[in-house]
Amino acid sequence: MLPSLQGFEPILLFLIVLLIFGPTKLPQLARGLGQAIYEFRKASQGLTEEEKKKKKELQNVDEETLRKIAEKLGVKDAEKKDKDALITEIVTEAKKKGILDEVKA
Repeated sequence: MLPSLQGFEPILLFLIVLLIFGPTKLPQLARGLGQAIYEFRKASQGLTEEEKKKKKELQNVDEETLRKIAEKLGVKDAEKKDKDALITEIVTEAKKKGILDEVKA
């Protein structure tokens, strides 16, 4: 990260950029930088919204359904585990059996 710029340094930096890119390219450069920042923020918000949506979908699945899935995958003592432990076990078993690889493809 750049150290904090004080006094004459920002003006000097602006002049160097102006000499390198020229006065006609500078507005295009600033516009492109602004658009890149906008797209980055938009994409990062999209990821967090997707994660929230997936968590909400998982919360809607009841424990009985999770137990049935766990039993079909061969998870031991599924009836004694809580919802979070069941989800973890189901994902682990699905990875071992290659089921998740089939879903991703």
